[in-house]
Amino acid sequence: MEEIINIYTDGSSLGNPGPGGYGIILEWKKKNYIKEYSKGYKYTTNNRMELLAVVVALEKLKIERGDVKVFTDSKYIVDSVELKRIFKWKNNNFKKIKNPDLWIRFLKMNEKHNIKFNWIKGHNNHPQNERCDELAVKAAKNNSTEHDLYYEKLSKNVN
Repeated sequence: MEEIINIYTDGSSLGNPGPGGYGIILEWKKKNYIKEYSKGYKYTTNNRMELLAVVVALEKLKIERGDVKVFTDSKYIVDSVELKRIFKWKNNNFKKIKNPDLWIRFLKMNEKHNIKFNWIKGHNNHPQNERCDELAVKAAKNNSTEHDLYYEKLSKNVN
C-alpha cells in the first residue's frame, strides 16, 4: 500500500465576488516532503477558490490511484462530495449548479484517486489550515492579473 498523501486547502475572496486566491499544502509524511502552492485571481468567489484549490492540488499529483486525504474548511465541498450530491448533479448535466467547470475537473481527478474528505473548522489554530489561509489571502491581495474566465464570463464582468 502506498503512502497516504495529505492535501490541505483554503480559498479566499475579498468581497465575494472580488479578488480571490487559493492556498495548498501537499504533504507526504513518509518522505518528509511538503510542497506549497498559491495563486490569485482578479475577480472570483470564495467557493470557486475553495474548490479550485482542491482541484489544482489533485491535478498536481503525479501518481494515480493514490490514497489521498483532503482537509478543507469548506462545508460546500465536503458535503457536495461526501453526501454524493455531485454525482446527482453530474447525472443532471450540472443544470442550475454553480461552478460546473470546476466540478467537472474534480470528477476527472476523483476517478484517478481514492479520495477521502475531512472537514476542519477554519480559523481554529489548525497549523496547515492557517497556513493555507495565509497563502490564499496573500494571493487574493496580490493584485493578480490572472482571470477566472469562466466566472467573469458568467458574471459579465470581464475587464
